[in-house]
Amino acid sequence: MARFKLDIRAHAFKNVLGFTAQHWARQPMRIASIVGFIMVATIADVLTPLYSGKLVDAVASGAAGDEIAWNAAIAAFWALMALGLGSVVLRQLTFMGIIKLTLRMMSDIVADSFHRLQRFSTDWHANSFAGSTVRKVTRGMWALDLLNDTILVALFPSLVMLVGSTILLGLYWPIMGLIVGVGSLLYIGLTFFLSVGYVAPAATLSNAWDTKLGGALADAISCNTVVKAFGAETREESRLSKVVDKWSHRTDRTWNRGTLNGSVQGVMLLAMRGAILAAGLWLWQTGVASAGDITFVLTTFFILQGYLRDVGMHIRNLQKSINDMEELVDIHHQKLGIDDKPGAKPIVIEEGRIDFDHVDFRYGSHARPLYSDFSVQIAPGEKVGLVGHSGSGKTTFVKLIQRLYDVTGGKIVIDGQDISRVQQSSLRQQIAIVQQEPILFHRSLAENIAYARPGATRAEIEQAARLASAHEFIMALPKGYETLVGERGVKLSGGERQRVAIARAFLADAPILILDEATSSLDSESEVLIQRAMERLMVGRTTLVIAHRLSTVKSLDRLLVFDKGKIVEEGDHAQLIQLQGGIYRRLFERQALELTKGLVLAE
Repeated sequence: MARFKLDIRAHAFKNVLGFTAQHWARQPMRIASIVGFIMVATIADVLTPLYSGKLVDAVASGAAGDEIAWNAAIAAFWALMALGLGSVVLRQLTFMGIIKLTLRMMSDIVADSFHRLQRFSTDWHANSFAGSTVRKVTRGMWALDLLNDTILVALFPSLVMLVGSTILLGLYWPIMGLIVGVGSLLYIGLTFFLSVGYVAPAATLSNAWDTKLGGALADAISCNTVVKAFGAETREESRLSKVVDKWSHRTDRTWNRGTLNGSVQGVMLLAMRGAILAAGLWLWQTGVASAGDITFVLTTFFILQGYLRDVGMHIRNLQKSINDMEELVDIHHQKLGIDDKPGAKPIVIEEGRIDFDHVDFRYGSHARPLYSDFSVQIAPGEKVGLVGHSGSGKTTFVKLIQRLYDVTGGKIVIDGQDISRVQQSSLRQQIAIVQQEPILFHRSLAENIAYARPGATRAEIEQAARLASAHEFIMALPKGYETLVGERGVKLSGGERQRVAIARAFLADAPILILDEATSSLDSESEVLIQRAMERLMVGRTTLVIAHRLSTVKSLDRLLVFDKGKIVEEGDHAQLIQLQGGIYRRLFERQALELTKGLVLAE
């Protein structure tokens, strides 16, 4: 089990570091300059103990007024000053470079992540908390800042210091070089093993619960109206408390393991110090090393000890930043839901003819297909209602036209163009949709209406609102078209949101229109306004209406009755209502009976 966990951690390190290296490759000159500056600055630290020893030897070898000793001391002094100044300047250049590098990488990662998230399937978004997804991206983005600092200005110079000090000490006293080299490698190896195999698994679980915590907060806050409606504030607090307890337990374990790791590193450094001091004293006792040499050794160790002590912290930071970036990198490793084919061109829709040509379709790994050898034609400008029980296939029908899913067999053709071979964005830009539950951005009403055509003038926006019977209520608001609608349009009523969505569809002026009827839950006045607006919107467009209330589809040109992925009845209202035992007639009579009962009860 331990080996399995270690393999998983190694895989995570490989994925995250590979992802980071890909972004480094976008700025090769900046990376090269950062590495060069920090390497030379660290070499200055390597040489500092050598000249400190020379300074002590110069002072110890001559009395006051000894010109030779004085000159040697002054030379060592200026060498130390030059090394110190060079180190400061080069590190400043390094920090300036890494700021530019990291900001550019963070910007690219946010942009790339948003690009991918926007193109993931509707199923992916339906199965993901928006709050958790945002947390994954932002946590990973800020973890990159720590990762860059850890690798480029912490671990890399530590490696240079270790190698340089080992070589320099080894040239003078091989035994000292051996102690420093072997001791440092053992220290780094054990620190890495503890961080990756002991601390990192706990940190991964802690991050998973951190993500769940963000999702739970976002879920409850975004549904606050429902919480208030049922007086469930205490219940939601209790539910969140359970998540917080889990997160707290996992985080407590992670921090305790990190603390123990630090203590082990302290003991190892103490052992190294003892070995180096013992070797230095032995060299001095045997007459091999002078006072300056001992100063050289001790100064080297104290500088190296600072680097090594920091190595433990840097490895912990490396492990933490990789843990924090894991979920972000996983997003980039997931396949896009639907991708454009290489060389795909924009679709041009003028008439709006839609053909399903022997289409097969199944959801994911479902054994049974929803559609099998399914064919239907919709003429340009035809107004078609889609009727059927829940799960019969009518919603999937319009999603396939929008190419929110790809067919598994056959093809869908619009105006003679196979939609699987064209750019998705161009296809959807020419299909206007009014959803059953319209979603608005927390932006102004003008921006929400103009979302279908961002370059629209205020006059065009207002004309679309008038056609959608929305202009009057908008102008009655304190800020009119500049009024912010709240998250998902929460400040507006259902009828008002619906009319804004219809105005958006008017402004899109698309040749194909999809209406997911949404009048059943509205008051009678709003229903009449929206029904009239929809009738105006359908003029001159190929229209598909997902019918929930059958009384609203009586005037359509044709009705398609779905059952288990097949069209089992077809015709206009007058034709279908005459079919004895037909699904449409049965649904229509049931709704008529329910309406009659409702009227009787109301009286």
